[in-house]
Amino acid sequence: MASLLILVALITLSSSLAMAVDHSPLQDFCVAESSSQVLLNGLACKNPIMVQASDFSFSGLHIAGNTSNAAGSKVTPVATTQIPGLNTLGISLVRIDYAPWGINPPHTHPRATEILTVIQGNLEVGFVTSNPDNRLISKILNKGDVFVFPIGLVHYQRNVGNGYAMAIAGLSSQNPGVITIANAVFGSKPDISTDVLVKAFQVDKSVIFNTQSKF
Repeated sequence: MASLLILVALITLSSSLAMAVDHSPLQDFCVAESSSQVLLNGLACKNPIMVQASDFSFSGLHIAGNTSNAAGSKVTPVATTQIPGLNTLGISLVRIDYAPWGINPPHTHPRATEILTVIQGNLEVGFVTSNPDNRLISKILNKGDVFVFPIGLVHYQRNVGNGYAMAIAGLSSQNPGVITIANAVFGSKPDISTDVLVKAFQVDKSVIFNTQSKF
């Protein structure tokens, strides 16, 4: 009986781990069919006979993103929208450009771990562990350095140089999702109740109104 319980526990654990990332493909590829009306966990497959090399390639990642915004950064994604052949393969990537002292604001990826490589400049990066510790783990990265942000944890990057910086990041999902904390909390539609935010952030109501107006 004990052996059976251990076996069930191991199967349950392995199943949970398997569900922590995108499902493994059951065919060589499943190029996304953007015109399909079928709704499923992922995207419907194009007829393999119609697949071309262009379904697996993307051009333009050498072009710097426009960082003339409040954050001073620009994320250029390369996911299934850009490369339909990524569908079901469990990966995607982004190029991130940073103006001098620009930031990629605190955010999370609910469905992916991220591994970031600095291509140009110097970045301060960090993530915060979950409650109750909320420990900040941060580091200054230089060109060629690599850093990992665990799945689901709040993280950020900041350009700590006077010149432009750029990084490439890989993500362990074809659709990692992104939740920018400030946008989600202060820019929700409709607004989260002011009373809720006043108690959550322990600030005056006028501060909440002013912050919501920016999002």
